[in-house]
Amino acid sequence: MNDSTTEDNNSKNDLPKGYEFTEVEKRWYAYWQEHNTFAARMEEGRDSFSIVIPPPNITGVLHVGHALNNTLQDILIRYHRMKGDNTLWVPGTDHAGIATQNVVERQLAAENKTRHDLGRDQFIERVWSWRREKGGTIINQLKRLGASCDWDRERFTMDEGLSRAVRTVFVRLYNEGLIYKGDYIVNWCPRCHTALADDEVEHEPTSGKLYYLRYPYADGSGQVVVATTRPETMLGDTAVAVHPDDERYRGLDKVGIRLPLTDRVIPVIFDHHVQREFGTGALKVTPSHDRDDYEIGLRHNLERRKVMDDRGVMNEAAGKYAGLDRFKCRTAIVADLQEQGFLEKIEDYRHAVGKCYRCGTVVEPMTSKQWFVSVRPLADKAVQAVRDGRIRIFPNTWYNSFYAWMDNIRDWCISRQIWWGHRIPAWTCDACGEMVVAEIDPDTCPKCGSGSLTRESDVLDTWFSSALWPFSTLGWPEKTRELEVFYPTSVLI
Repeated sequence: MNDSTTEDNNSKNDLPKGYEFTEVEKRWYAYWQEHNTFAARMEEGRDSFSIVIPPPNITGVLHVGHALNNTLQDILIRYHRMKGDNTLWVPGTDHAGIATQNVVERQLAAENKTRHDLGRDQFIERVWSWRREKGGTIINQLKRLGASCDWDRERFTMDEGLSRAVRTVFVRLYNEGLIYKGDYIVNWCPRCHTALADDEVEHEPTSGKLYYLRYPYADGSGQVVVATTRPETMLGDTAVAVHPDDERYRGLDKVGIRLPLTDRVIPVIFDHHVQREFGTGALKVTPSHDRDDYEIGLRHNLERRKVMDDRGVMNEAAGKYAGLDRFKCRTAIVADLQEQGFLEKIEDYRHAVGKCYRCGTVVEPMTSKQWFVSVRPLADKAVQAVRDGRIRIFPNTWYNSFYAWMDNIRDWCISRQIWWGHRIPAWTCDACGEMVVAEIDPDTCPKCGSGSLTRESDVLDTWFSSALWPFSTLGWPEKTRELEVFYPTSVLI
């Protein structure tokens, strides 16, 4: 052997000076995929173990929380795979309605366009194009992380099969009376022009002001002082509430309150929700712009007076303040209250302010016609499953949190006033007003036979399709072998 050959062999066998983890991981991951190491088996006589990855948003990138979460899932999956169990880890991504639409709308804004310039169909195609180009980032990052998912089963919440599952569930729940459309108080984002679920509102500690306002009695015999952080909403007040056992206000229900800056007289009502010890013990009630006030309004059959539009601009019900942005209106109203002697005092006040989880705009509670899921019957079943031990929660300290959440749960607003997402499968007959909810697009009204039907423009909350993920990804509503073997899934982290 000559010297040159010896040098060549030595150079091939030399260890690199540093561990080149990128190359090593890339080589082994390719080997695993080539040999279908992560593919799920469905063999008779074996135990089954399955996880569906909580689908990350296609707009996102991995952060340390994803790394921890997916590493824990990967440990469990690899352990059960090595045990010889039928093991499945389903990967995929969420279409992330509001977040994705915002990304594409920002692109259009850079071109001096809006989604309305394109129209609904072209805008949705633009979003699909963005998804094809940019939407795979987080999946590639999961692969780089070494996640041993069955990549041949990768799913997307807007896949054809998952879309069918969404329609099927919606229609079934509607037919069972668990989905309805009606007026209700919602979290409204004036920037995104859509309703938000409670978990889409981020509450941030904020330094604000607490305004003490003098509300005179209608007969001129005195006044009551109320406190608010949002004086602009006083234009929508339809009552003042006090505790029924509060002696200070006994008999006021026969007098009434003259609402400052307006020509309206509003009633005094008695309600146990009011805390006598807090402030003056009197509460201004604005059913259209406060969640607690909305419930009080229902109990006392109060008028709902909406004083803002969907942009957060005061509407005609606001009188001379119509056309003002809500925060400019606040400044104007405070000045007028002070000038007319209705402002008692202003205090610095630290409180939590709800903001849109995507754009950071201050959320406005307001009444709106929306679609809802009646959650209580479903929550009761979830609680029973936990009490029966069919679902276990780790660590045990979270059981009380779970029960508290279920006990205080409210109906879920599932409609969103955007274009990207699962469009609600409902149509209104233009001839007779009949509402048609169907899995297959109808041609005619089943009530009057008219062929003139208008499709609901709203889409479903992203979480509606995500909630179906554990079984829709396994082929439901078809009766598949995957559902038989792997559903219900084993763990949710």
